[in-house]
Amino acid sequence: MKSSAPFLPTTRKQMKQLGWDQCDIIIVTGDAYVDHPGFGCAIIGRVLESQGFRVGIIPQPDWRNKDAFKILGKPGLFFGVTAGNMDSMVNHYTSERHVRDKDAYSPDGQAGLRPNRASIVYAQKCREAYPGSYIILGGIECGLRRFAHYDFWSDKIRRSILFDAKADLLIYGNAERAIVEMARLLINQQSPQYTKIPGIAFSCSEIPETYQIQEFSDMDRKTLDLKQPSSVIKLSSFEEIKVNPKYLSQATYIAYMATKPGAPSLIQKHDNRFLWVNAPPQPLTTQEMDCIYNLPYARLPHPMYGKSKIPAFEMIKDSITLMRGCFGGCSFCSIAMHEGRIIQSRSVESVIKEVKAIKKQSPKFSGYISDLGGPTANMYMMGCGQLEKYLECPRLSCLYPKICKHLNTDHSPLIDLYRKVNKIPGIKGAWVASGVRYDLALKSSEYIDILARNHVGGYLKIAPEHSEAHCLKLMMKPEINTYEIFERQFKKSSQKAGKKQYLIPYMMCAHPGTDHKDMVALAQWLKNKNLKIDQVQIFLPTPLTLSTSMYVSGKHFNNFKKSVSVPKGGRARSIQKMILRYHDKNNWDEIRKILYRLKLSHLIGYGKDCLVPKNIKLLQI
Repeated sequence: MKSSAPFLPTTRKQMKQLGWDQCDIIIVTGDAYVDHPGFGCAIIGRVLESQGFRVGIIPQPDWRNKDAFKILGKPGLFFGVTAGNMDSMVNHYTSERHVRDKDAYSPDGQAGLRPNRASIVYAQKCREAYPGSYIILGGIECGLRRFAHYDFWSDKIRRSILFDAKADLLIYGNAERAIVEMARLLINQQSPQYTKIPGIAFSCSEIPETYQIQEFSDMDRKTLDLKQPSSVIKLSSFEEIKVNPKYLSQATYIAYMATKPGAPSLIQKHDNRFLWVNAPPQPLTTQEMDCIYNLPYARLPHPMYGKSKIPAFEMIKDSITLMRGCFGGCSFCSIAMHEGRIIQSRSVESVIKEVKAIKKQSPKFSGYISDLGGPTANMYMMGCGQLEKYLECPRLSCLYPKICKHLNTDHSPLIDLYRKVNKIPGIKGAWVASGVRYDLALKSSEYIDILARNHVGGYLKIAPEHSEAHCLKLMMKPEINTYEIFERQFKKSSQKAGKKQYLIPYMMCAHPGTDHKDMVALAQWLKNKNLKIDQVQIFLPTPLTLSTSMYVSGKHFNNFKKSVSVPKGGRARSIQKMILRYHDKNNWDEIRKILYRLKLSHLIGYGKDCLVPKNIKLLQI
């Protein structure tokens, strides 16, 4: 067994120190290189290293210069290309299309160290530097753009990123198994085309006759058959979606329903070729999760950065990932299409081992774990009690509209983990900074008590998103009374613990199906609770979510004949944000105009239900 490198090499000199003349695999990433399990590039690099492969990293290369992609030479097997932990366009631009002035994944937060659509640019530069190289795309940018998709920043339907990047293969979601299997295939000079390797996508010129094609137009909730292993499911083509965006809504819905381990592959025509996307991998076992997160990470940025700080690392350096996946199914969220709906949890022993590693390796460790969580804070060790029937399940969410009767909602494994972490010598506390799914938490009053007593430092983030029932229905979120029940329970638990603590509700505006009147109702709800929120999330139509399909098509995601109103254009979207910030004096003139237009002028004045005061200047005239 080869010993692990302190850091994976980023220069020829570092390769030489390891006794390497060539890397087997070179990962090109849009993020700074931080050897920490919170960074996807580090996880994949360390997993490959653990399997005996020589892995190098090229972090944030100068994409204007092909020589920057030659710094480690030509890889023996392939280039692995990723934009980083975030989609590069989300990283660069706000939901109002304003350019961000900071990049949390770059040294000292410096913006501009990666290009727009970084995966495409990097892949093309790798090809330019070394023609004939094998190129594999990965990461969230590529994974969510694996099909024909809507691109908010250009306001266009774009092809699968596999075609635009001219790459050989794409791996989406949890890539650990697939990337190792691909490396072994390439050692033996075998092609992945038509293989059953889960979680990969490739292009091909034809569909073998051995496969039965389930035609898109024949499908609905009843006829979609996910138990035919010898079939493929044909989505509307890129050209069809480009001409008529309603097909995006249908394709997204079918892809969402069919993205389950063991389901048939999905195919989509792009000009004269097919995109072929295999089903996602089976969920990682607890043993596999433990192996991945207990690899020998340095838990630090690469020494090349000197005294510069990587803001994203500073935020998560003392946090611990307990699980992957989310079965919540919020329509605006992409986690289900990236990490999957089946929860993959680590063992208590693995988590304790990482806590001890943080104590030992983290400079100036404060004694506090900044987060024990994952995509959602409280789904640890939970899941479906009938997984053998998972392919037959017609539900988009295990929690909406009501919590499924087959779902295991037992919080006791998580409570036990919290208690054991708190008992580790030198640990003063462990916070929960990940979002708590409050409808799930209501299944365990003991969990809420322990959360309030030991794991909240004054404020707890919660995301009800809206107050109006029809808006929440389109978001696939529980009704607002569920939040209010949790709010009362959390307050009671905090008082019992002798602590004064508060919920920070996260709200969203400009989601499909919401109008100005809905936002006024939400603003009234906030005012009645004496809440003045400054952080308002404007809905961002990112690729491969059900909400984005509604934004583009104006059709409901599972009732294609039902129209949905969509607030589009910067003006309409920003007005909704203004309404939620009713307490900001700079918004009062605009809000008054809106209230008059909506015939809600009774909300202007000084009464307890009024959102904004009267215009004093006009009264004086």
